[in-house]
Amino acid sequence: MNEPIAAITLPPSQNLEQEGEWLKQTLHTWLDEQFIPEAVNETIAQRAAQIYIRQRLEGENDVGSLVIAIVTEMESFDFSKSFFGGFAIANAVSDLLLDSLGIERCCGREKFTHKPL
Repeated sequence: MNEPIAAITLPPSQNLEQEGEWLKQTLHTWLDEQFIPEAVNETIAQRAAQIYIRQRLEGENDVGSLVIAIVTEMESFDFSKSFFGGFAIANAVSDLLLDSLGIERCCGREKFTHKPL
């Protein structure tokens, strides 16, 4: 029988502003590389990073809960000038966080040595 995937908890932040800036820049790069660079990608990345920072300031460290918060709060964002939507953004944030922690996206297991955000 398969075991459920354990929740993934981020380590306490040592520098939340730096973490947010890393997420904004990394997500912006990812967005630009997926299709074509668009001006709205910077705004999307900035908004997702703001949500992430606020959630972390409120004590949220569970990756799954962070994803749900980003999906929920991005519902009010106007994606009409973008190829993306709220779910794609939240999933990308999750993937970027898991990559930064050295955790396989599919299984929640470590794949290589941890590197800080």
